[in-house]
Amino acid sequence: MKVFVSGCYDLLHSGHVEFFRQASQYGDLYVGIGSDATILHYKHHKTLYPEQERLFMVKSIRYVKDAFINQGDGVMDFIPTVEALKPDRFVVNADGSSEEKRQFCQERGIEYIVLDRTPADGLEARSSTSIKATLGQGKGQIEKSPSAGIPTRLDLAGTWIDQPYVSTYAPGWAITISLQPTFEIRERCGLSTSTRNQIKRIWPVHLPDMDPEMLAKLVFCFENDPERTDGIISGAQDAIGICMPGLCRHYYNAHYWPERIESCTDEHTLSWLERHLCMIPMFPRRPGCSVVDGKDITEAHVKALADAAAKCWDAIMCTDLEAFAATYRASFEAQITLFPAMIQPGVQDYIDQYASMKEVLAWKMPGAGGGGYLALVVNDASTFCQAHEEAIPLVIRRP
Repeated sequence: MKVFVSGCYDLLHSGHVEFFRQASQYGDLYVGIGSDATILHYKHHKTLYPEQERLFMVKSIRYVKDAFINQGDGVMDFIPTVEALKPDRFVVNADGSSEEKRQFCQERGIEYIVLDRTPADGLEARSSTSIKATLGQGKGQIEKSPSAGIPTRLDLAGTWIDQPYVSTYAPGWAITISLQPTFEIRERCGLSTSTRNQIKRIWPVHLPDMDPEMLAKLVFCFENDPERTDGIISGAQDAIGICMPGLCRHYYNAHYWPERIESCTDEHTLSWLERHLCMIPMFPRRPGCSVVDGKDITEAHVKALADAAAKCWDAIMCTDLEAFAATYRASFEAQITLFPAMIQPGVQDYIDQYASMKEVLAWKMPGAGGGGYLALVVNDASTFCQAHEEAIPLVIRRP
């Protein structure tokens, strides 16, 4: 009796070994392994271990009869492996089960078996997502490691208010979180890569150990060199969002630098945000795209943006998921009212796809939009990322 399982197995851990043990009770176990190319394309990060090393490790586990690198792509990259192997049974974890996989097995007469994720006796439950989060929260070890790189930022609400030509109509807050670079950060995708690239010109490995607000101002001034010839002033929210750890809000009132900056590094709040946020890669902002074309900046529209951001902060402080989702969505709707060109061709297709999922509560594009990512508010990020391999879990940088 041939039994088949499939996965990436990059951060190989005891949970994988126990899963292999349980699956092997149904017959001779064969394992399909996601290729480096598949993981890079759909999860948008390079593997910790190359595919041949992962193949070697999986093959060395005593419960595994044989293993292969899957030659397909995407969430169903195992199809060529299954068609060649012709297994009798296909085993998945409950959080990796999907109707698409079940239908695939039914069409081929393969028994579909779903196992609960349970640890081996005496061991803690493990998952790759939780291990990445633990590594990212390790009291600064990751941040100071040469492999960590420069953080990025995700804006949660109030985007555009950091530009004086917007806040002159009404003052308001921008809300950002500083993210560990646990995934491949693509250019022109709304994650302040231009600011990160400027930072890397000064500090190529990691941010210096100094007052975060002073560091953010130094970065802002460096990026906005008075000799800059394109006439564009980068908003301060990028430098602040990258340099100041945790959750942060900054108040803009017709000036480039905010009047006030407030930070939250409370572990309960940051962990709560991580449990409800993830990102979906779309496509980079296309060359020649101008998201400011057709802008409609009025006092009423800017006040709607400012009001949504203020209420979003209150919802986060109360860890009120329903209110957070509503105000997060309201902030995005205010942004695209001000700048309709944020919704470039193809973006609405992604929004429609994920907005229809019952687990998804709200969505927005980071930064100026036009493409890049969808940043989602979901019921449970860990479960959502397990079920949707394209989804990227987020790790907020701690002080």
